Amino acid sequence: MGAPFIKKVLTVVFYRELSGCEPVLEWIKDLSKKDRLRVGTDLQTLQYGWPMGMPLVRSLGKGLWELRIKLDNKIARIVFVVEKAQIFVLHGFIKKTQKTPQQDLELALDRLKKLLR
Repeated sequence: MGAPFIKKVLTVVFYRELSGCEPVLEWIKDLSKKDRLRVGTDLQTLQYGWPMGMPLVRSLGKGLWELRIKLDNKIARIVFVVEKAQIFVLHGFIKKTQKTPQQDLELALDRLKKLLR
């Protein structure tokens, strides 16, 4: 009998500014306790289940992915990239329109560029 299959777990890394500030972590901390739990649960599902697709994860192109989170009375998105067994969480926001706003995509891409430097 062989060893049990153990799926590799990805490490979650939150984007950090040069100042040490972690904007996505700060955003999560500002959510209600119930919403924080939902975000944490969905991040953990991503961490253990990658690669995955809809309805939880969708490609945004340019290497970006969005984690689609249903909160109490709203919808949240976390934009991330996966690189070398790590999930780099770049941006989080409450979604107010059907399409992901361009400014949110640009912010995530800007943070990705800074991360790659």
